[in-house]
Amino acid sequence: MRKLTIALAAAACGASLYVKASANGAADVVVTPLGSADTTWTGQPIVFPQKLGHVTTSLFEIAPGAALPVHKHPFPRMAYVLNGSLRVTSVEEGRSETFQSGEFVIESLNQWHKGDNPGATPLKLLVIDLIEKDTENTVMMH
Repeated sequence: MRKLTIALAAAACGASLYVKASANGAADVVVTPLGSADTTWTGQPIVFPQKLGHVTTSLFEIAPGAALPVHKHPFPRMAYVLNGSLRVTSVEEGRSETFQSGEFVIESLNQWHKGDNPGATPLKLLVIDLIEKDTENTVMMH
């Protein structure tokens, strides 16, 4: 357990870490940091819920050219682009940013935005929500 704790601490500092090599010399555990940030992609500070929390994870698969409707998130949402491209457009600010395979994005909080797949390949996102218990993290624009 101590080795894993040290491994996670080292990974949090941004270094890849290899723990305990097998007899064949291969690492049993490899921890590679994928992203770290103090703000959302639009520059907002990250603030966590102060009540009982709940964590959800989802896999989004978005076809080429498909788009999500305009929405916002009242709680922190992070995404890791597993495959393809994700373009996020802030409706309020009028700016867009495109995230590619292997990139990490922290979505904006309580700002209307939309996402789409501008690429020619399917988009796969690993999405993690940190929310207050018994709530939802997506509010659709009516």
